[in-house]
Amino acid sequence: MSEFKKPLILVCNDDGIFSPGIKALAEVADEFGDVEIIAPDRQQSAVGHAITIQTPLRSRAFRIDNRFNGQAVSGTPADSIKLAHNQLLSRKPDLVVSGINHGSNAGINILYSGTVSAATEGTILGYPSIAISCTDFDEKADLTGAQDAARKVIGYVLNHGLPKGVTLNLNAPSGNLKGIKWVRQANSRYVEEFEGRVDPHNRNYYWMTGKFQMLDNGDDNDISALEKGYASLTPIQYDLTSYSLLNDLKEIDL
Repeated sequence: MSEFKKPLILVCNDDGIFSPGIKALAEVADEFGDVEIIAPDRQQSAVGHAITIQTPLRSRAFRIDNRFNGQAVSGTPADSIKLAHNQLLSRKPDLVVSGINHGSNAGINILYSGTVSAATEGTILGYPSIAISCTDFDEKADLTGAQDAARKVIGYVLNHGLPKGVTLNLNAPSGNLKGIKWVRQANSRYVEEFEGRVDPHNRNYYWMTGKFQMLDNGDDNDISALEKGYASLTPIQYDLTSYSLLNDLKEIDL
């Protein structure tokens, strides 16, 4: 914990700084410390861990709900965390929380999610970090359960910390909280289809659609927990090395 009386909690997301979910998360974070909201100035869902290198980043200061200090950043969620760390905060945060995302970030969604990537960027920079999502895409969804789950997990992390390189990925159904399960990431993927069309200038363009495909038969994963009405909590890491295979390959002389 820092020398300041209250911990500083940095709040981000990928739905944009004015989304209902970020306000709901800031309300919970405010129970634990001082809150700064630094997030994209527009919808940035499914941008993953993209960063902006070809154009300058801009930020604008806002008061959110006449209660929280906010900075709207012209880039991605990962940009927002990097800029907060390097330029926008007067002191370093004690915790980074990203969400509450509208839509599940369980299973393969972890890979594509800007909300999760904001949290993993916080972890890369050395801060305990949590990504929080609600499975309901409706912006009017009942976030009560996700808030209650976030409250429990934030309290745990502020008291106990997290191992280096580990981010917590929390997902919750809409409505009341049934409970929280520690689970692994489900094996899943998307099967995409591209619908081709032609614009008035006779140029081809494509709309991507697709279906989520569950490839996991276990009951100890995040999607299974959510289907049973529980919130799922998964420790994730950005080290993508397959250590078991690496150990085997070390015996092969190329």
